[in-house]
Amino acid sequence: MNVHKLLGIELPIIQAPMAGVQGHALAISVSNAGGLGSLPCAMLSTEGLRKELSLIRSQTTKPYNVNFFCHVPPEPDKPAEREWLKTLSPYFDEYGIDETTITSQSGRLPFSAEAADVLEEFRPPVVSFHFGLPELKLLERIRGWGGKILSTATTVDEAIWLEEHGVDAILAQGSEAGGHRGFFLTKDPDTQVSTMALIPQIVQAVNVPVIAAGGIADANGVNAALALGASAAQIGTAYMLCHEATTSQVHRVALKSNSARVTALTNLFSGGLARGIVNRLMCELGPINHAAPEFPLASSAIAPLRAKAESLGRGDFSPLWAGQNVSGCKEISAAALTRELAGL
Repeated sequence: MNVHKLLGIELPIIQAPMAGVQGHALAISVSNAGGLGSLPCAMLSTEGLRKELSLIRSQTTKPYNVNFFCHVPPEPDKPAEREWLKTLSPYFDEYGIDETTITSQSGRLPFSAEAADVLEEFRPPVVSFHFGLPELKLLERIRGWGGKILSTATTVDEAIWLEEHGVDAILAQGSEAGGHRGFFLTKDPDTQVSTMALIPQIVQAVNVPVIAAGGIADANGVNAALALGASAAQIGTAYMLCHEATTSQVHRVALKSNSARVTALTNLFSGGLARGIVNRLMCELGPINHAAPEFPLASSAIAPLRAKAESLGRGDFSPLWAGQNVSGCKEISAAALTRELAGL
């Protein structure tokens, strides 16, 4: 099935869900422009989710996507937490932060029956997942109201697995993509390849529509992805300077600076591999550090450092998520950018 018909969209543009830099406003603008706007939900409470969905429903009649994580929360590991706090202790001392006040709350939850209860009130037309898929009974609930299911694959094996488990379309995430890697069959970064290498391999291996994600920043990039067999393109980084984005001032400055040319995969900010602009913490601890607890437990100890540094206008401890191509970032409306990406 053509992805336009499958998702009910006019343009082959999907806005990537980006927790921390957007809410309903960005999703609404993209959907109203004819693309597929997306709402990141992994960090929302059930009441927060209900509020965001109410706002979307009140401001658009177009299709939209809600995105959830499917990670398995790790068991508490006190020795690992102590090692992480010890690694960060010089920074706590620098900023006068009492590490005994730090909790182990991650703020990132996997898709659950409670979240599905809220979704059923609104019946979103598209539900997408990162880190695989939730249990079958939750997927059946989505299919019960006619929702289409998308999930991220970073390898051909993951794409085949997702098709076998009934997804309606696959998001092919290349190594250039900003934010968290969506891998779930392996966490080996050496398995990750570029978007333009990944697309034709997945297109050849599966029979469902494939959506390209990673490093696409303009209409030429979209057209290149389509020429390789993708049905649409998912774009995140380019939207981060749009008027409707909630990207922090520190993050906006970084995206517009020369430092945005250098990104790296890091586990420092959440425990999971994610691509961001290289900053002080990444330079001093190394982008990947063995002391960081499993995803998503690393974030709680970073949070007070991030807050303190950002209050001083510094992004030294901030997860400055960005893909390898920031050339498409524009301070315009998300609707205007969506039309530009579609070549209109």
